[in-house]
Order: sequence, then structure tokens, then C-alpha cells
Amino acid sequence: MFLEKLSRAAGVSGCESEIRNIIKEELTPFVDSIEVDVLGNLLVFKKGATDNIRLMLAAHMDEVGLMVSDIEKNGLLKFYKLGGIDDQVLLSKVVLIGSEKVKGVIGAKAIHLQKKQEREKTIPLEELFIDIGTASKEEAEKLVKRGDYVSFDTEPRYLGGNAFSGKALDDRVGCYILAELLKEDLPISVWGVFTVQEEIGLRGAGPAAYKIKPELALILETTTAADVVEYEEHFHATSLGKGPVLTLMDASFVAHKKVLDFLISVAEVNKIPYQFRRFTQAGTDAGKISLTAEGVPAGVISTPCRYLHSPVSLINLEDLSKGQELLRAVLNSLAKGEFKI
Repeated sequence: MFLEKLSRAAGVSGCESEIRNIIKEELTPFVDSIEVDVLGNLLVFKKGATDNIRLMLAAHMDEVGLMVSDIEKNGLLKFYKLGGIDDQVLLSKVVLIGSEKVKGVIGAKAIHLQKKQEREKTIPLEELFIDIGTASKEEAEKLVKRGDYVSFDTEPRYLGGNAFSGKALDDRVGCYILAELLKEDLPISVWGVFTVQEEIGLRGAGPAAYKIKPELALILETTTAADVVEYEEHFHATSLGKGPVLTLMDASFVAHKKVLDFLISVAEVNKIPYQFRRFTQAGTDAGKISLTAEGVPAGVISTPCRYLHSPVSLINLEDLSKGQELLRAVLNSLAKGEFKI
């Protein structure tokens, strides 16, 4: 499955070349043009049956990860975080470092050596290190260097009856939905953009939108599902199995009312289940795209996902499928001229 390949690929913010090359190779036979801009965004154009509206669909390629900041005398590596990662999910995780994907494990002082007060708190980033099995700085420098990007080594899996888990599902799920759409015969022309550096400040999306000058932009994302034990329902943000998610607002963006109403109408007319995002503490590429040039009407369609920004996340495949169904229905409606600003 192409989603497995996307999940395995490395693409930490600022180093998206591997994931970009995979998507580019996959889509080249199916699209009319494909290019990489100066920041590394992948811009794809697919001619459709009509050109009713200049449409941009965007999904970010980058994932949260780490970067080697220093190499200690004993061969252990210190590191920075790239993107919003909780320190408590890092300990004991296997990672891949640099273009050669050198394996390492994130370590800290053994629990047997910790004082009682240390065992009662999350080990902070400055007390963690990456162990690649070397015994000296000189030995480690033969394998890695300062500035090397570090991604998690997580094998994608199918769980239960209809779940998929893997790393970087934020936003490889969006990339998958967009890529699969661009392989199809479309009722309307589409600019598909796979953006860079979303996780460290929504950096790639704005310049891409400035180049394309869309009249409408839809962002394909994943979003937090907190439907787990000890959380009251109103804190769930979204829930697995209840369909794709429409954003009312987030930390970067307030949904354009006409766009949101249009998405709701398409979902209801086509009897596609949907839910609203009830969480606003993070941003999306919609924040930058909507403020580009004179402004762009924008909306966000997300797939609910548990354990975002960790070494492994989990989605419901039915939510993904219904998101694809909603997107196709939106394009059919746009081709009929059913949306007007």
C-alpha cells in the first residue's frame, strides 16, 4: 500500500527530499506538470474536465523529528527537536540518523541510578542522548555529523479490524489522499501542492500559494483524536470512526464561512459522515495560505489520528476512505459551479 511507503519515508522538516522524491516518482505518469520550487514544495498540476475555479489542494510532506546538535567525547549524540514533540515520548525510541540512516536509540540515565524525585518526572531533553554504539567522538564522527536529521524508526502496521499505525501519519495521510486523487480522471483542474516545513512554522505553504494564486484552497490534514480513557468526551477534539473532520478554527486560522458551509453541504447531500474539530492549540497550512496576497478562501478537511507528533500514530481506515469520498464529492460540486464566493 502506498500509505505504508509514505509512512516509512524520512522527511523531517527541512529535509523532505526522500519523501518528495517518492511522491514525485509516483505521480509523474499521471499528471500534466510537476515541479519543485526553491523551498522544496512539490507543485503538481492535473488538468480536469473543467476549469471553473483555480483550486489548490495542499498537504504537508514534513514530519516532526530531531537534529544532531553535538557529539560527546564518549560517542553519544545530543540533539534538538524539530516540531512539537513531547519529551516523554522520546526515551528508548529507535531512530535513523542522516542520509545513511545510521541506527541509534534514545537513552538516558538508567532507572536504577535515578533518585526518587528523578523517577517521578519526565526526563528533560537536555538529559537525553542518542546512542549509536560508538565509544568515542572520533568513532561516531565516521558515521554521523552535527546537523544530521533524525527520524523515528517505526514500521507501519495494520491493527484490529480497520486501523493503521505508523510514524508521520501527520501528514502522510493527507499526502496519500491527495496523491491518490491526482491519479484519477478529475472533473475539475487541480493544483496539488505537497508542502515543506509545516511543522516548524507553516513555512512552505505561503510561497506556494503566492505562485499558484488560487481562488479556493483546501488543506488535507490529520488532526488530534483524543478519544481515549480518562478524557471526557468534550475534550476528545475528534474521534476515530466518525468520519473526516472539518475545522471551524485553529491557532492559525478561522475557516472562511462560505467555504465551511459549502463543505458541510456537500457532506450532507452525499450522506458522508463528518465531525468538527474541537481543539485550537495548533495551526495548519490554511493559516498561511489564507493570508497570501489579497487573501484566499480556505478550508481544512482532516483525518482524525491518535498520538500525533509521537513515534507512532494510529488512524481508522474508514475515516480515510470517507475523507477521500468527501473530497471527490467536493470536486464534482465545484465542477458544476455550485460554490461561489
